[in-house]
Amino acid sequence: MKNQLKAGVILSYLTTGISIVIQLVYMPVMIRLLGQSEFGLYTLVSGVVSYLSLFSLGFTGAYLRFFARENQKNDREGLAALNGMFITLFLVLASAALVCGLTLSCFPKQVFGSKLSGAELREARILMVILVVNIAMGLVSSIFDSIINAYEQFVFQRIISLLATVVNPLICLPLLLMGYGNVMLVVVATCMTLGRLLVNGWFCLCQLKIPISFHGFQLSLFKEVGVFSFFLLLNMVIDQINWNVDKLILSHTNGTSEVAVYGVASEFNSLFLTFSTAISSVFSPRINRIAAQNGPHSRREFTVLMAKVGRIQWMILGLMAMGFVIFGRFFIVNLYAGEGYANAYGAALFLVLPVLIPLIQNTGVEVQRALNRHQFRSAIYFAMAVVNALVSIPLARRFGCVGSAMGTAISLVLANGLIMNVFYHRALKIDMLYFWKEIGKTLPGFVIPLLTGALIMRYITFTSLTQYLLCVAAFAVVYCLSVYRFLEYLQVKFQSIFPSPESPRGSIGTTPSGNSSLLYMAMV
Repeated sequence: MKNQLKAGVILSYLTTGISIVIQLVYMPVMIRLLGQSEFGLYTLVSGVVSYLSLFSLGFTGAYLRFFARENQKNDREGLAALNGMFITLFLVLASAALVCGLTLSCFPKQVFGSKLSGAELREARILMVILVVNIAMGLVSSIFDSIINAYEQFVFQRIISLLATVVNPLICLPLLLMGYGNVMLVVVATCMTLGRLLVNGWFCLCQLKIPISFHGFQLSLFKEVGVFSFFLLLNMVIDQINWNVDKLILSHTNGTSEVAVYGVASEFNSLFLTFSTAISSVFSPRINRIAAQNGPHSRREFTVLMAKVGRIQWMILGLMAMGFVIFGRFFIVNLYAGEGYANAYGAALFLVLPVLIPLIQNTGVEVQRALNRHQFRSAIYFAMAVVNALVSIPLARRFGCVGSAMGTAISLVLANGLIMNVFYHRALKIDMLYFWKEIGKTLPGFVIPLLTGALIMRYITFTSLTQYLLCVAAFAVVYCLSVYRFLEYLQVKFQSIFPSPESPRGSIGTTPSGNSSLLYMAMV
């Protein structure tokens, strides 16, 4: 399992790195070949159809917790009944999503607004039908993904993700160059989803040989899963509102061109979201196992784990965020999308910078679920999502895509930056003072690369791609050396005083155990 964990982290970052490279190379070509209107339509329909993923009702996230509990009991019959119940649930939910989506596709004007032309509405309906089928198959595949994750088969899971990341653009790019448009793109995506469903199902049934029983469902267990999942569903609703409602608002207030500009901004935001979960997602099964074994007594171990994972995520995302602030505008306008997308830089800043707080704390989300304490987060986020939608409407009318991103930024800062940190500290007893102290240790290492970037932008005018890339590379090297040397200095200074790693508010042990040991070796 330890080898699976290490390989899972490595493959996660490999997949993420390749995904970023592909996105930076493939997306500009896709945007230019489709055109602003077509790309905006593709972004709009994809965002709207993604709401159907809510039909999972939070059961995907619930599976890990209840698997850990049944597995702890060594109850194979109970595990078989649990698997059968979840598979049945997802088949029913996928069918419901399919029916609902196909029904909505009959009313494209009501869904997407009157700003779209007749031709755009007809194409939107075709795209919607295909993507609805895609979502339905994805829902069924997601339960098999959860089972593979619960068994900590990270290598297989990450290899499949890596293949999907690489194969999709290799198929789509030639088709785009041949003149095919949005419809062919979503057909390819749907075929990829079908392939992933078949492979995941085969691995669970034939390789893992998971026990499955479609008899003996326990009504009490179903009710418990339902109550637990309800608040996970609220989280999903919130995520959909925060990341997709802006596109729907812009389609009604501004049209597909402004949606396209926002779509470019959201692509950069998605890179940060993906990168932050590359480590934390690997630790989900272990967090649930620790909670099942130790319950409330695992708070100190969770504190150490959250701080160490957060510090790794902060240093990686810090490089990306600082680099984007310094070099992002030139990249978007001159290399990525073109002059018509200049406002995407401002919108991206409002999306990217506030989201750094929850991204370096997303291990805490898994802790909440494992301890069944995620209800408060769901309620707070739901309220803030409503605020986001209400504030974004007038801001979108006034400032377009930048205004809609402002509304999202406001909700993120209030909910994640303030309220959730107080909740972690007071309710979950996770020492957030220690967490932010660990993050703060890295800040002096940011000074030199920040000054380097400022000097580059002040005195160098980019005249070629090579010159731009060399400047970005120089900035990245300065950042890595500065942060690494500063942390090395702290380590030497710290070890000269204390023989063991620092623990939050008391001794946890000479070396963080379990999940923490891998991160401790990586950081110290």
